[in-house]
Amino acid sequence: MTQVSSSESGMTLTSGQLDAYLARIGIDRPVSLDAESLSRLHRAHLMAFTWEALDAFMGWPSSVAPTAAFAKMVEGRRGGWCYEMNGLLGAALAALGFRVTRLCGGVDRAKMGDLAIGNHLTLRIDLDRPYLAEVGLADAIVEPVPLEVGPISQRGFDFSIMPADGGWLRFHNHAHGLAPSFDFRPDHSDEAAIAATFGWLTQDPGSPFTNALAILRHTADGYTALQNDCLRRVTAAGISEQRITSADHLADTLETTFDIDVPQSGRAWEKIQAVGRGKAA
Repeated sequence: MTQVSSSESGMTLTSGQLDAYLARIGIDRPVSLDAESLSRLHRAHLMAFTWEALDAFMGWPSSVAPTAAFAKMVEGRRGGWCYEMNGLLGAALAALGFRVTRLCGGVDRAKMGDLAIGNHLTLRIDLDRPYLAEVGLADAIVEPVPLEVGPISQRGFDFSIMPADGGWLRFHNHAHGLAPSFDFRPDHSDEAAIAATFGWLTQDPGSPFTNALAILRHTADGYTALQNDCLRRVTAAGISEQRITSADHLADTLETTFDIDVPQSGRAWEKIQAVGRGKAA
């Protein structure tokens, strides 16, 4: 598969959009394009934006285009999921002059096989060596890592990149991760597969994202995740849980814990309750 860089595919930000993006994540334009600058941008992006798949859950329109992610996440007060989180970061990095390649990956390919390919977008950044930039898996790394096989440790969480079948590499998430792994190849880009799988994930009744609410935000030592009405706070030292008990409780949690502006949060609570009733039936 021919590699497609962000600059070649037009998936980059304008100068004005880049300035707005940098202001949104609270960081100055880097003076040099190096691993240190990449790490600062990667971490700032994760700490500024909430990972969330509300659009798929609520049936709201969305897009894989970075311009749409910019409007939603930078101009609006929302977050995004892998296509948007990694898409927006990749577009910003390309606008800064980094060499960015959008890679077509597969979350849980270990179980699903090649049907998973396209359900994840990740990024390869070429500097002195290739790096994996990954802000879209929700609860994984907070800084980019060299794109090579081996163990990874960040903030007390253990990850790894290991060989998989067919020349793929497998990123293993930490022990408590929502998604156990995703597969990718350093030279595999397929925008058509990404677009097709995006459509299934956002519209099909069988999609896990149309059937469950998933929101996550990183903290200094871990992250906070909401899955339907279960709120989990996770650090390397342990996990605590509490239940969301009402529409007002959900609205307050979205505002204060996740820092996102969700229209019609009452409807989201109604759907969470409907999901719960369906599971109990």
